[in-house]
Formats: sequence, C-alpha cells, structure tokens
Amino acid sequence: MDLRKLKTLIDLVSESNISELEITEADGKVRIVKADARPQVMHSAAPMMMHAMPAPQQPVAAGAAAAPAAPAAPVETGHIVKSPMVGTFYRASSPGAKPLADVGQQVKEGEPICIIEAMKIMNEIETDHAGTITKVLVENGQAVEFGQPLFVIE
Repeated sequence: MDLRKLKTLIDLVSESNISELEITEADGKVRIVKADARPQVMHSAAPMMMHAMPAPQQPVAAGAAAAPAAPAAPVETGHIVKSPMVGTFYRASSPGAKPLADVGQQVKEGEPICIIEAMKIMNEIETDHAGTITKVLVENGQAVEFGQPLFVIE
C-alpha cells in the first residue's frame, strides 16, 4: 500500500468517530486503531508482523486538577457549506486547473464549488446558498468527513 493512501486512511480515522479500521489488500493488511486521540498503525506484510506499541499511560494523581479546556474553535460568520459525504476534498476538477470556487468569488445557489472523491467517484458539490465566498476551510487533497465545514459564504 502506498504511503499517500496510508496517510489518507490515518487522517480519516483521526478525524472521524470510528476507533478502528482494518483493510486487507493483495500486498498485505493494514489496521489503524485510534487510542488517546492518536491513531496507531499496525502494518504487516505477508509473513512478517509489525506492531506499533501503545503510548504509555500516565497515572493521574488523586485530587489533581483537571486539565484546562482547549480553546474553543473560532466561530465563523456567514453561511457554512458542509461536506455531504466522507472523501477527499479537491478545489478543482483536475490537477493544475483553476479552482471551481475561490475567496472573493460570487456563487449562485446550485453552482459547483468543489469535488469530493469517494470510492474512486468524483462528486461535484454544489452550493446551497448564493453569495460571496469569504473563506475556504479545507486544504486541497485533504480528507473530509460528513458534515465537516468546507466554505463560508456571506
């Protein structure tokens, strides 16, 4: 399995609610297990087995203060266009092509603004709101999950 595909799978597991993913292909088997918010990869080629060791657990002292809460994500103003599926986000229809939608661009309702590849199928994602794109929230080639914010339109 190539490294790019493996990284995509790790990103999908780390950004989703699933805790374990196992894929078997002709050249071996990959098992990704999420523990302590860090995915761990166990990759084995046919006869040889390799296992990632889990991170050591740190005991919490009785009466210890709880860790401070993580800062809240910044609240976006405007209409948020969310991903309708899990897949890989692409801004353009082909590598090197002009993005379907860019910051400052006026879009109409129903206009294609990005592509999400899911199961080797390229799905054009259309905006459900007319306005001006003020922010692109996802990097080109990044794995996205269902309901993840993609664009802000005002």
